[in-house]
Amino acid sequence: MQIQPMIKLSRCAKDPARLLAVCIALTACGAQAQSACSSDGQPQPVALLERFVNADCETCWSDARTPKAGRGELAVDWILPGGRGEDAPLSAAARRDGLARLEQLGQQAPAQADLSQRKAQPIQSKLRVAHGPTFNDYVAASIELKPGGGGPLKAWLVLVETIPAGTEGTPVERNLVRNTYQPPWDGAGPLSKEERKRLFDSRPMHIPEGAKAERLRVVGWVEDARGHIRAIAQSRCVAAPGKE
Repeated sequence: MQIQPMIKLSRCAKDPARLLAVCIALTACGAQAQSACSSDGQPQPVALLERFVNADCETCWSDARTPKAGRGELAVDWILPGGRGEDAPLSAAARRDGLARLEQLGQQAPAQADLSQRKAQPIQSKLRVAHGPTFNDYVAASIELKPGGGGPLKAWLVLVETIPAGTEGTPVERNLVRNTYQPPWDGAGPLSKEERKRLFDSRPMHIPEGAKAERLRVVGWVEDARGHIRAIAQSRCVAAPGKE
């Protein structure tokens, strides 16, 4: 994979409070300024396919036997830090949060590649994810579960770069994980009146160097206390009227 440089931070990006306010505003008005990027109107995936690749294994990225996402499935690709550190062929896209995800799944980091595939067990709630336009090297993203549902929940909001099959050495389309966030939805206490109506979180997510902004979107999923996936969503950008 080739790494493309991103533009530098501005003074605004160095001010977290100001950046957060700007990014949330961009999320809200981005649909009018550019395009609507959310899971609205999109069929919710019925299964999650997570593909884990060790950064040491360059051939794993280009392996023609890589499992493809089936009908109704969402594939997410994690590149894990390898034993060779920064000298690993795929180190530029490696993320330590992939190791945290494996730990949550009760799995060990593979020496080469591995996968986890799980079907969603629907709940009577709708999961929504959305993101705004890029702002320097940040993008505003949000996740919402409405109504909030009962019991402790674990949620993942993931910034991915969708890489088409046949480009950058991959034989399959990949949703490469570029950043992650876990909302604090697993509180031990009962839900408040507002939380029973909806669970919501919004924040700026950093775009790492090398990611192509035009290929970024967000995906999200919610798990119950037993680790069962209860809902999955992914954003798509729809051109605003007059912008096509």
